[in-house]
Amino acid sequence: MKSVAVFCGANFGNNPIYKIRAQELGKLLAEQNIQLVFGGGRVGLMGTIADSVLQHGGKVTGVIPQSLVDREVAHASLTELHVVQTMHERKALMASLADGFIAMPGGFGTLDEVCEIITWNQLGIITKPVAFYNVNNYFNSFMQFIERSVADGFIREEYQANLIVQAEPVKLLQQLTEASNVLSKSL
Repeated sequence: MKSVAVFCGANFGNNPIYKIRAQELGKLLAEQNIQLVFGGGRVGLMGTIADSVLQHGGKVTGVIPQSLVDREVAHASLTELHVVQTMHERKALMASLADGFIAMPGGFGTLDEVCEIITWNQLGIITKPVAFYNVNNYFNSFMQFIERSVADGFIREEYQANLIVQAEPVKLLQQLTEASNVLSKSL
């Protein structure tokens, strides 16, 4: 795996563990020479993970809509920054630049981004692994929602089974890389 898109909060959350884990994941990405693709902002967890990758010698590509650049939230020190016009363009470009995806704690934007990627996989638009970095059990209730959706017949079991949920960053990247290798061989 050469690159991974990380979706995460533009805020830090109320527990310092979220920022700490973002820093750890950023360091790990740099150490494993995996390029970070992210939303291009300098704020919250997204700014934290980008800073961590850069501080440890890694490469970071940001993708940000012009409207957020105008609000002065663009990260100024990235390896590469793509400015697009819409959020739809942002998600499409991030998807094309990444070999896999990680959702970290975040809000509606994070859920929107990761759910769209899951849907694109389901529809065959892309074939790339999706992981949830389950810091502080953040995604437990979302996984319960998915289990309920499977039980009630709205999500097929194989789509749930394809999701990686992991609280340990080393294991998370290992599982994501393994899934990426399997998917690339099946194409």
